[in-house]
Parts: sequence; structure tokens; C-alpha cells
Amino acid sequence: MYAIIKTGGKQYKVSEGSVITVEKLEGEPDSTVELTEVLAVSGDNGLQVGVPTLAGAKVVAKIVSQFKGKKIKGFTYKPKKNQHRRYGHRQRQTRLHIESIQV
Repeated sequence: MYAIIKTGGKQYKVSEGSVITVEKLEGEPDSTVELTEVLAVSGDNGLQVGVPTLAGAKVVAKIVSQFKGKKIKGFTYKPKKNQHRRYGHRQRQTRLHIESIQV
């Protein structure tokens, strides 16, 4: 059984027991979070697809950790103007352990 969920503007294929990394969600480690934007669920009854989401479906997950992702370095410049700038960014992320998929 698997589900397609949407969080942080991205879509993820999850199944029970899997661990995924998503953009930061509010909450402390070892707390549970419910993801209600379920786009599709595949199980014993076949594939159920929502328009755009399935009503009443949710995925229950436990927050494993909150951390910062890999550093992204960037550089911009304007030729012949002696303008240049270096920058870096580290996105905050959350690691989730999927506990159950409820339809």
C-alpha cells in the first residue's frame, strides 16, 4: 500500500515504514503530524485518485529530526560593471517516519 502526498509544494510517494525528507514542518522531534493533502492511494481496492485530493484520507507520520540541508552556493555578476556577489543558503528540513495511511 502506498500513497502520493503533497507537502511543501512537492509530491512524495510514501508507504508505511518509509522515511522521507521534506521541507520544514512545525513540531518537535518524536511528535506526530497528520498530512491531509493525499492525492492518491493504492491498496487492496486498487488505485483511488482524488480530484485534487481524497476526502477523508490522511497520512500519519512521526517527526524524526529537524535539520538544515546541504549548503547551496551561488555567484552573480554583471559583466563590465565590476559588480559581483557571492551568497549561500541552507534550507531547513524535516525527516519524517510514515506510521500509517488512512483512507
